[in-house]
Amino acid sequence: MPPDNQTTHNNGKRVLCIEDEHFISELYARALGRRGYDVDIELDGQRGLEKAQTNHYDIILIDLMVPTIDGIEILRTLRDSAKTPHLKAKIIIITNLEQREDVRADIEKQADGYLVKAEITPYELADILDKLKINNS
Repeated sequence: MPPDNQTTHNNGKRVLCIEDEHFISELYARALGRRGYDVDIELDGQRGLEKAQTNHYDIILIDLMVPTIDGIEILRTLRDSAKTPHLKAKIIIITNLEQREDVRADIEKQADGYLVKAEITPYELADILDKLKINNS
């Protein structure tokens, strides 16, 4: 884990974190901010979807259990080219919700990554995002 006085740098990547647990979203924002990510947090599913559809983000982290509309519906809408044309962002599902294998497989087909919150630290999340190939088109 990096020391608190670590200098941050700007890697130019924008992240939208759709996560209703304030404590978790703040941990992610702090860890990613130290790696130079510009992080926006949205606690509500519908507002998160609306922000994601602006196409201003390189990476979108989606928790499956968020208020108003769930993460699966957000994912489906973002992957529907009629509803969200030309989405450039990588979509990572991040959840603690247990899924049946068939449901998880379907989610993984649509997302660019599927992570279980309990299995990774915020700094490991930053490591994973650092390795993503981002299309800046």
